[in-house]
Amino acid sequence: MKAGPDISGEPAPRPVSTVSPVGPVSAGQAFWFWLKLGFVSFGGPAGQIALMHEELVSKRRWMSERRFLHALNYCMVLPGPEAQQLATYIGWLMHRTWGGVVAGALFVLPSLLLLIALSAVYVLFGSMPLVAGVLAGIKPAVTAIVVQAAHRIGAKVLKNRVLWGMAALAFVGMTALDLPFPLIILAAAAVGVVGSHWAPHYFQSGGGHNASTQSSTPAWIDDDTPPPAHARFSPLRLGWVIAVGLALWCLPMAAVVMLQGTQSTLAQMGWFFTKAALLTFGGAYAVLPYVYQGAVSQFGWLSAPQMMDGLALGETTPGPLIMVVAFVGFLGGFGQSLTGDLAGMHPLLAGALAATWVTWFTFLPSFIFILAGGPLVESTRDQLKLSAPLTAITAAVVGVVLNLAVFFAYHLLWPQGFGAGFEVASAVLAVVAGVLLMRFKLSVMRVLGVCAAAGLALRALGWMG
Repeated sequence: MKAGPDISGEPAPRPVSTVSPVGPVSAGQAFWFWLKLGFVSFGGPAGQIALMHEELVSKRRWMSERRFLHALNYCMVLPGPEAQQLATYIGWLMHRTWGGVVAGALFVLPSLLLLIALSAVYVLFGSMPLVAGVLAGIKPAVTAIVVQAAHRIGAKVLKNRVLWGMAALAFVGMTALDLPFPLIILAAAAVGVVGSHWAPHYFQSGGGHNASTQSSTPAWIDDDTPPPAHARFSPLRLGWVIAVGLALWCLPMAAVVMLQGTQSTLAQMGWFFTKAALLTFGGAYAVLPYVYQGAVSQFGWLSAPQMMDGLALGETTPGPLIMVVAFVGFLGGFGQSLTGDLAGMHPLLAGALAATWVTWFTFLPSFIFILAGGPLVESTRDQLKLSAPLTAITAAVVGVVLNLAVFFAYHLLWPQGFGAGFEVASAVLAVVAGVLLMRFKLSVMRVLGVCAAAGLALRALGWMG
């Protein structure tokens, strides 16, 4: 669950404005806006949503505050990256299906291209002193960032002892019992369903975006603007969207299975990252343990330290953090070109192909959710309440993310196991990063920059491995 805005009751009458409404926005204007957004969307989902709100609502007045928050409410309930889904929704509302596809794709494409380039640099030059020093400094920052994520999610959702208990059980299940992530999510959802009947007050969602739902400035898509023709619900259109979405999933998967078999790397990646996309409740940090279990432990596409490096690179690029899957795919494809079923293909080409492949299967469900569900949302334009199962899932997600922090801390501080030496410099740098993030509220990019510089210096002095 993603904590979203609470829009309830009838909107209060708005003051009469003397500002003229914005005229129709052309597809060309929208294209250049979404392209620019794809290159500057740093700061995680909160920063990306804030940026879209500032540009679309406050500056350009392409849509009203209330319509923006109504769309955001829906995206918050869905699995997947909410900022990318919000861009897709707004693009679809303004310019039909292709508008949504363009907006959602441009939100992801710059990040994909940058990560493919960074992944290539990583596999070719990652052992060079300069690159190794930067990565050595960034890893402690990544550990601190994950701890901050657990704290941030927990502060929003853990409002009573029942939810605290669910978070603790999820942590124990992942850490001590090695339970699979999907099982924990299903168990949490079941608890939420039962709890909604027997103790509903424990599963009431709280928090959210506190932005006002009133606006005194007219917008192109205003509070009382009726849904355009393409945004009106039609069972036939719904059927077409689902059919096309299934075809876009099945056709490439069927081609790979016919050519390489069900156990091929690309087939396994496509199926695995589709499941990951459907389980991304609570943001990217919540699904990263599942990605780790599959990519590192089950399939061996990359190692645990490489997974940390990938998350570090993902933090430094625009777009959704879940784009770290492109790094996972690149390393998996690169490795399989050397010793696996992609042998014969150039390693960099195999890596780029696998990165694009996993990105396709990770984000395809998000487009289907928006294009299929958007007309239903527009037809009601009513409050979208978060259900008890999703509240329970988010509580469990806190424990799952804390497990991820423990996993990163272990590989950071004892890279050779408990029997080997303790990495004092990494521990100090992780604490410094945590203080900068949580006490001084520095941005993730600044903290990563400080730690990268510190890593270079400490490695040059021989104080960091």
